[in-house]
Amino acid sequence: MSAYERIADLSVTIESTARRRYTGATTSGFERVTTEFRLAGDGVTGRGEDVTYDTADHDALAGTDPIDLEGEWTIDELSTHLESVDLFAAKPPEQETSRNYRQWAVESAALDLALRQREESLGECLGIEPEPVRFVVSTRLGDPPTTERVEELLALDDDLEFKLDPTPDWPEEAFVTLRETDAVRILDLKGWYEGTDVDVEADPELYRDVFAAFPTAIVEDAAFTPQTTPLVEPQADRLAFDYPIDGVESLESLPVDPGWCNIKPSRFGTLESLFETIAYCQEEDIRLYGGGQFELASGRTAIQALAALWYPDAPNDAAPRPFNDPKASPPYSRSPLRPSDDAVGFEY
Repeated sequence: MSAYERIADLSVTIESTARRRYTGATTSGFERVTTEFRLAGDGVTGRGEDVTYDTADHDALAGTDPIDLEGEWTIDELSTHLESVDLFAAKPPEQETSRNYRQWAVESAALDLALRQREESLGECLGIEPEPVRFVVSTRLGDPPTTERVEELLALDDDLEFKLDPTPDWPEEAFVTLRETDAVRILDLKGWYEGTDVDVEADPELYRDVFAAFPTAIVEDAAFTPQTTPLVEPQADRLAFDYPIDGVESLESLPVDPGWCNIKPSRFGTLESLFETIAYCQEEDIRLYGGGQFELASGRTAIQALAALWYPDAPNDAAPRPFNDPKASPPYSRSPLRPSDDAVGFEY
């Protein structure tokens, strides 16, 4: 049986639904807002985090009544039902990708509740033993770019590894310093984003510098333009994709066969699409690592739990929340993160 088949028929009893809003500063200089969906039944609560980026979407949600999901369901029945529910009834989302984010929040909350009602973890349900999760710290170099934060964190823990977002304004000395640390595992070029605050132009000089300075690192979301394609195609084995990936079809439509896929569960919307994509990557020898989205609540635990089951040794962008909290101070957790023997649901 596939992973989805193993959870599809799990029964879940929902007696009430609620939400909680979270707000927090980030080390990337913006205020993060998320909403956690909470489904309760049989004395326990399942949680799933809506990581929609636009605060206006969370504001609109706050003015609506909780969705009515009371009753007895299987996970598959609930997923099918949600296809007929407008989770953005107050107003359309600022970005269409947010529809998947909210669907994931509700479905992951339902799975969390179903597992808690059975008093078991996702790993126990699937028959997979969780392993310690290796993580990288995702950070930006600031404006103007400086390697100061990377160096400060390495001074605390010289085994730390990093996921960085190169931009055309990185000075030459930043490339030199970062290469000498031998701690950079992923470089996210963000070349597939459009109309967001994190768009990065497909600059062939930047691409050339990144490939040359970090010859063994994973390079994520490189754009294919007439100027960059000759640089990108020969690097296919270490290319990873994140933003455009929301299911198997999106992987099959990429301009190259990638070596890696960044699994951000909210991108897929449904549990079925998530588990199908993980299985497809395993069949096609596409290596996996987990991605984070500045989660403030249960969403961060969920990405750690998934990584523990399918890609624990990968450079997972799943560092504990304090690494992205500008108010946090040492000591920080060390990699790898150890799973709890008492975890239930989507806990890790």
